[in-house]
Amino acid sequence: MSAEKLSPKPALEPTMSVDLITRPLPQNDLNDLCDATDAAIKAGGGFGWLELPSRETLERYWQGVITVPMRLLFVARLDGVICGTCQIVRPPHNNEAQKHSCQITGLFVSPWARGHGLSQKLLDRAESEALALGHSVINLDVRETQNRAIAIYEAAGFQQIGTHPYYASVDGKFIPGRYYTKLLKTN
Repeated sequence: MSAEKLSPKPALEPTMSVDLITRPLPQNDLNDLCDATDAAIKAGGGFGWLELPSRETLERYWQGVITVPMRLLFVARLDGVICGTCQIVRPPHNNEAQKHSCQITGLFVSPWARGHGLSQKLLDRAESEALALGHSVINLDVRETQNRAIAIYEAAGFQQIGTHPYYASVDGKFIPGRYYTKLLKTN
């Protein structure tokens, strides 16, 4: 009798998605979002937070983002679990001169979910939605210390247009910031 070679089962590919949130999140998704935010803050990429806020503060923050009319919240999911976000901030209706542009803010992917291309998927979805809403320019800003975020933005075609030497203050030291823009289409 010959022994058959046992082959390992192929690893299942993770499922990934990016969703636009248009209604209040169910509690389990809100918990995932807060957990992902906590992890991103601990890893130094908490889109402005330097210390972990209380869970109540985080929940109120995310619930508030969803209710702001000129903000769009996208969430990235890995195997169904929210692991990252990106927001589009649109200009107010009275700012007709800048209605062609929008701002990306709050883009992060939790450290446990990195390496799957979710940041790029979030950017792609935000760009598609911005175009669908009539925007032709996306602007963003980032701390100069966020090397991975800078690399992602530049690889996605964002062009640096300026710097700010006193952009942020961390542990009593000023951190420069970079400003980026991307033309999505010509008029």
